[in-house]
Amino acid sequence: MNTPVFYDHFERHAHGEGLKGHSTHYCPGCGHGIVHRDLADALGALGLKDRTVLISPVGCSVFAHYYFDVGNSQAAHGRAPAVALGHKLANPDAIVVSYQGDGDLASIGLAETISIAQLGVPLTVIFINNAIYGMTGGQCAPTSLLGQKTTTSPDGRDPTMGQPLRVAELIAQLDGPVYVERVALYDPRQRLKARRAIEKALRLQVEGRGYAFIEVLAECPTHLKLTPELAEAWVRDRMVPVFPLGVKKDVTVEPWFHRDAPSYDVEKILALAGAEPLTEAAGPTVPADRALGDLSLKFAGAGGDGAQTAAMLVARAAISAGFDATHIPSYGPESRGGTSYADVHIAATEVLNPAAPEPDILVAFNAPSLAKFAPLVPPGGTVLYDATVITQAPPLPADRRVLPVPFTAIARELGRPVAKNMVALGALQAATGLLPPEQLLQTLRQLLKDKPAVLPINEQAFAAGLNAVAAEPAQV
Repeated sequence: MNTPVFYDHFERHAHGEGLKGHSTHYCPGCGHGIVHRDLADALGALGLKDRTVLISPVGCSVFAHYYFDVGNSQAAHGRAPAVALGHKLANPDAIVVSYQGDGDLASIGLAETISIAQLGVPLTVIFINNAIYGMTGGQCAPTSLLGQKTTTSPDGRDPTMGQPLRVAELIAQLDGPVYVERVALYDPRQRLKARRAIEKALRLQVEGRGYAFIEVLAECPTHLKLTPELAEAWVRDRMVPVFPLGVKKDVTVEPWFHRDAPSYDVEKILALAGAEPLTEAAGPTVPADRALGDLSLKFAGAGGDGAQTAAMLVARAAISAGFDATHIPSYGPESRGGTSYADVHIAATEVLNPAAPEPDILVAFNAPSLAKFAPLVPPGGTVLYDATVITQAPPLPADRRVLPVPFTAIARELGRPVAKNMVALGALQAATGLLPPEQLLQTLRQLLKDKPAVLPINEQAFAAGLNAVAAEPAQV
């Protein structure tokens, strides 16, 4: 039964009202609109609407989620294959379609494209090749033709910029894919072939047979500066000789993908990992005015300060305590005395954004980190910093709780200066009551299970940090 896959109205335009509510954002004559129609028709004809997840990255297809009434995920430029693989492995029964342009798939995301194609996991990849970076300004793409003028090749692409990349042929050489075809849209006959190729690629995924890749030669009248009719002729006369149409690979294999869905039962997962069972936790203290309903932390310092390890430990401890938590590291020029940092979120239900641009809590191990991130802490937030290293703090914003704690000096007294990050964790726990102390210690023991000799000193450092905050007056 053919089920409509497009929304009745496209809310991006005029809130879905009037004629604009039935129009896409694509330029007149653009090939994306045709492929969208064919993909929607194929999904509807196969009854796949409620099983489908469409991945659209940065590029002309970036607003596809306004049009397709299916599961949608947005991906960073070039990362759609990785996101698609994650969806497929997390939900093996899903029909996952990675929809990408040439700049995205063949340039920025080429490594992901090749590695995931070689895996052969049943996915459907639709590759729109219009020989240009269409949305980002008309730059020369990996598929731009020799002699083609673009914003980054104003005199025409020449051999020093490389030859056009034939992606379908490249993918067809790999062992993983089972079906690879290049199609076009420049006349009704070619459009019919494109529609059939898209439907076949979807069927192969439904049957669990393997990875299918459809390259579509598509028109971009805007950057070619041609009418839609002349753009079609350009694709036929200029692109097809360089990118020959047809099936590049089509092998018959038995269905093999019968993967069970992963378990999301926390207790079972912890048992399989040999981890301690969950402890009762009342939940992190969340400032009432925080819109996301979770607590954000930023750990920042130079290389060797242990900020990244401390952040990872907090996130793992929170997960073990039954919370949703995320840990996003960012490595800056720490080897030159700058700052690297890690963002952590802890939520009683669900973390909605893993970044911490305005952290509720900042733990700073060096002066550049304190100067950079302390002004971002909102009123009512907490700032802890290493008073051993930062002897003279810069002016800090008012209405924040500021705790100078000599992390490094305390760790030196214990005979292990590198344990200053554990001192910082103890100080953080004493200052905020973030998690049950035993939960942090259990996680620490799990992390150091292969290094039992250094566990006692790290536990002592944690305890020393706890005690230090009780003796250290806060600055407000």
